[in-house]
Amino acid sequence: MLAQRAALVRVATLLLSGDSAKAEDAVQTGLVRLYLAWPRVRPETLEAYARRCVVNAAMDDRRSLFRRRERVQAQLPDVAAAEAGYGDETAIVALLATLPARMRAAVVLRYVEGFSVAESAAAMGCSEGTVKSQSARGLEHLRAVFPEHSHSFV
Repeated sequence: MLAQRAALVRVATLLLSGDSAKAEDAVQTGLVRLYLAWPRVRPETLEAYARRCVVNAAMDDRRSLFRRRERVQAQLPDVAAAEAGYGDETAIVALLATLPARMRAAVVLRYVEGFSVAESAAAMGCSEGTVKSQSARGLEHLRAVFPEHSHSFV
């Protein structure tokens, strides 16, 4: 499970609009939920179950009443940290932040993480049709709102 943690944090970060601290919290919450359900989890579904726990925790965080009342003040670091992986991650996070939570989850799981429709549906806890429609609508929204970045979308 330790090897999957980086991938879980990356998914949570994208789902939570680039907030790495909240992403770490969502992953931790998801792993606690996994631990509590451990007797019921089959070894062959462990990764999918962990991913679903993290997606649910990230979406729960977005709905939290405390989150809506909280006022966070950003402090800029002295030196920018270099993140490997996506090139211009800030632009991607900003684009994804314009989508509603479920739509963002579908787009991130399908097109950023490269999961199949079935894997995305299992992670989101919904039907495959919902994943297809949410991801299609998400891409359509991104193309409409940001035509200058339409070449970036699948």
